[in-house]
Amino acid sequence: MKVWKYDDNINTDMLFPGKYVYTCSTPEEIKPHLLEDLDPPFAKNVREGDIILAGKNFGCGSSREQPVVGLKTVGIVAVVAESFARIFYRSSINQGLLLIECPDVVKAYSKGDNVTLDIEHGKIIVGEKSFFFPKLPEEILSIRDAGGLLPYTRAKLKKK
Repeated sequence: MKVWKYDDNINTDMLFPGKYVYTCSTPEEIKPHLLEDLDPPFAKNVREGDIILAGKNFGCGSSREQPVVGLKTVGIVAVVAESFARIFYRSSINQGLLLIECPDVVKAYSKGDNVTLDIEHGKIIVGEKSFFFPKLPEEILSIRDAGGLLPYTRAKLKKK
């Protein structure tokens, strides 16, 4: 697992440039443009199971789904940040991308540290230090496991 670390106020335009909003709509069209202005090697080097660590207000800016769809599609397992923009948080839940607020983890991480994420127990290990976060609600985990809110809702309706 690779850790991608970014500063405060990473906005949606940095995650997915606005100039592509009307020309890229499928996950495959979105992927090559992820973080292209912020971190050009990201799209080519990100792998399934990687995580993002970030500062305050991650995902601020305009409301658009492409950044979340792209991060989910490339296999980002979670974004751990000091805080998230509310609209990005909601969009992430809808797409099944886990977001974890844990400022101490972000501050403790140094480049090269091993990071282990234990969602079930609300624990993140950075190097030799353990950090705890409130256990994620079962509903959020179920949405993630279903692949997003739409598949989750469809499955629930089929059960009725």
